[in-house]
Amino acid sequence: MNLNQQFDLVRQSPTVSLSDRINALKAGGRSLVGLQVGDPDFNTHPSIIDAALRAMQGGLTHYGPAIGTKELRQAIAAKLQRDEGVTYDPASEIMVTHGGIHAYYLAMQSILNPGDDVLIPDPSWATHENMTTMLRGNAIRVPAPAEAGFIPQFDSWLKALTPQTKAIVLNYPSNPTGAYPTREYLGRLQDFAKEYNLWVVSDEVYGSLYYGKRPACAAAFEGAKERTLLINSLSKSYAMTGWRVGFLAAPARVIANALKAGQNSITCVAPFIQKAAAFALADPEIQQVTADMRLAYARRRDLVLRLAHELECEKVLVTPPHGAFYFFLDFRPLKMTSAEVCERLLEEAGVALVPGSAFGEYGEGFVRMTIAASDEEVEAGFRKIVAWAEKH
Repeated sequence: MNLNQQFDLVRQSPTVSLSDRINALKAGGRSLVGLQVGDPDFNTHPSIIDAALRAMQGGLTHYGPAIGTKELRQAIAAKLQRDEGVTYDPASEIMVTHGGIHAYYLAMQSILNPGDDVLIPDPSWATHENMTTMLRGNAIRVPAPAEAGFIPQFDSWLKALTPQTKAIVLNYPSNPTGAYPTREYLGRLQDFAKEYNLWVVSDEVYGSLYYGKRPACAAAFEGAKERTLLINSLSKSYAMTGWRVGFLAAPARVIANALKAGQNSITCVAPFIQKAAAFALADPEIQQVTADMRLAYARRRDLVLRLAHELECEKVLVTPPHGAFYFFLDFRPLKMTSAEVCERLLEEAGVALVPGSAFGEYGEGFVRMTIAASDEEVEAGFRKIVAWAEKH
């Protein structure tokens, strides 16, 4: 019997499938330095776990509202006002989702019709393209090469535009590059979206992880909110990847569509998880925990930059990331594909990384290395990477 042919056009998530492979190798006794995963090495704070436990013991183990509990939606609205400087109505403009991926699914499902074109920077997280394809849209990749700081030039946006273009997808700070644009750039991009009547779908999951000036929110411009869909989650900022809780903030008519999609896909997010998420977003001590995690990533970032200066390897070029918790290491001097680099590093040096080609054509020649690992693992892994490169 035939299957859904749309999935012939969709790749498995390269990061998830690689992590599964690495976990299997470790379970089999292989000693590896795992620098491939986008999962904080910090545990969820005990206070958040206690909030969930109390909620379960209090009976919050039944269905909850599909749009999310009122308490959590109000906490999300307060977070958006506090951190991003944008105002959303928790009753009609916010929906709780089963993590950031589900928020992205609901956003795209709510606005796309089959055959619509979507502009996505290249390189970018593979799910941005895959989800568009799954929903029978056309993903058009917009070059964001290293030479441009991994940010598309405006003539590239214009060149990619078609009569069928429906939306622009952003992901800043970027997975995998850690890049994010200036406020002025985002304002100009919003003007572009307004001129051509485009939705702006902004994945801001890494928004709390930055090493200089705080990134601007895509909706924080005059008139931008009416065409902008914000995607976020608690996964990275609160070390809650396994909890699978996020949110979509968007115009009320988008949320109305997203609610239908959510009701017919997951029903609701577990109420006890929502209780813990509301606590995490609102508690001042937890906000300090998030800030402390960012400082730890900043320390590891500085560690890699110091090692790169100390080891002076011309075969591995290191650019400081401005946000997120990745380095996008440039292996182009080796004249190998990024997949070959990663496979050989895994087999010959015992270091697990993600090939840049997993993120698009303009990621070829680069390799993503996480610093969401202990200082010791980051240092040991980077030293092994450089030592291996020097032999080739």
